[in-house]
Amino acid sequence: MPEPNVDLLKALLPDPGTDVAQLFRDEDWFASTAEALAGLFDPAVESVPAWRGAGTTYSGIDGFREMWLDWLEPWASYHVRVDEMIEVGDSVVVLVRDRARHHGMDAEVELISGSVWTFGNGKIVRVQFYANREELREAVGFES
Repeated sequence: MPEPNVDLLKALLPDPGTDVAQLFRDEDWFASTAEALAGLFDPAVESVPAWRGAGTTYSGIDGFREMWLDWLEPWASYHVRVDEMIEVGDSVVVLVRDRARHHGMDAEVELISGSVWTFGNGKIVRVQFYANREELREAVGFES
């Protein structure tokens, strides 16, 4: 059975080994990428950092980048590896295992987390990011 939303998200993934911190910090990369992604994201897409203590919702593709820049602020490098994508209705649950290194440190940490990408009219309308899979399970009742 086709999973068009999963396929769309797979197409958005950076190449393995890509440092997403460097990508999001690169103004030229973002400008060209935002233009290319305009057809995939709803203009009012909401990006929600749903980890405990977060209270900000970011709007639009620029807000998507701003949310990532806020998250990436303490990290010198950040690599994303998707473990699994599961389509559930109009949403896709994305389970990730990220590696990151703080500024001024040599050791990397591993973050096992996830996100929920919600689609409407064939476009991404909302993305909720969870700091860990326990919070994801609590929020959406999903087993990981």
